[in-house]
Amino acid sequence: MAVANFILADINLTGVIWWLLVGLIAGALASLVMRGGGYGILGDIVVGLIGALIGGFLVSLIGLGATGFWTEIVVAFIGACVLIAILRMVSGSARRRI
Repeated sequence: MAVANFILADINLTGVIWWLLVGLIAGALASLVMRGGGYGILGDIVVGLIGALIGGFLVSLIGLGATGFWTEIVVAFIGACVLIAILRMVSGSARRRI
């Protein structure tokens, strides 16, 4: 009887640090562009990581992929902006600054 081995995710320290860095940069940029006061380092990382998931989903819908550091940041940034916009619509707290 053969036993099948499945690898769901290849998680290593370098990959985790890479995604934390991408999340931090994308979250910080998105909070600046969306005219937020920022969410702190941990908040920006969370917004950037969730944004990376949203951005990756949106990019895959149009048949593109993200490879490379800068394209991953752009995709995560777009997703983070979408996430912030959705959160503001749901919470009804769209702060406007002039």
